[in-house]
Amino acid sequence: MAEVAEMTDDAKAPDGVMGRQEARDYWDTRHGAEANLRSGGNIGLNEEGNELIYALRVGRLIEVLEYESAPTASLRILDAGCGKGYFSRALASFGHEVDGIDTSEEAITDCRELAEERQSFAVSSLAEWCPSYLYDVVVCIDVLFHILEDEEWEASVRNLGHLVRAGGRIVLAEHAADVDRVWARHQKTRAASRYATLLADLGFTYLRFVPNGLPGADVGFHVAVKVA
Repeated sequence: MAEVAEMTDDAKAPDGVMGRQEARDYWDTRHGAEANLRSGGNIGLNEEGNELIYALRVGRLIEVLEYESAPTASLRILDAGCGKGYFSRALASFGHEVDGIDTSEEAITDCRELAEERQSFAVSSLAEWCPSYLYDVVVCIDVLFHILEDEEWEASVRNLGHLVRAGGRIVLAEHAADVDRVWARHQKTRAASRYATLLADLGFTYLRFVPNGLPGADVGFHVAVKVA
């Protein structure tokens, strides 16, 4: 945590990706300029194309939670890096209590305008979120590979892990790759082994990788349960 705080906002990683503040400005601008799903989804697709992908992934989320999705089995869930809140609202519609956080004020403003029962939203980075309670489930969808500095990425995963109660689950969207890879100045994926090692250090048992099921894509969810 201290290492992240000491780095300058305009610092760039050695591989030439965006600096932290540049990346945050990029996403705030994109959330303000683009439609609800394109802003945080696949910008190469229209809203209808993104709607299909988002709906499929909600199904995957419900599958990996392995709980009854009803008000009588309400879970406290953190949607870490919620963007404009699609997944937050979807999870809340199944009766769960959902907090959504994002560094983009543009995105959180939209979330709050659409918020209904069981939904709460705040501006925060993943590494800095510090509520007064723990979560049954923490989900982080299509965010960690946009955290470009390795120190901030590790601090983010560690903090999210600390926010999960014993017996709870963490669900992290990533690529199922064996090596790190820089795809663009705003996207850097990490090897699956780095997630497995880091989660084990945080007291999690790694369960499985659940692919999205989309042709030509190796993106999916790392799923782990906290045992200590």
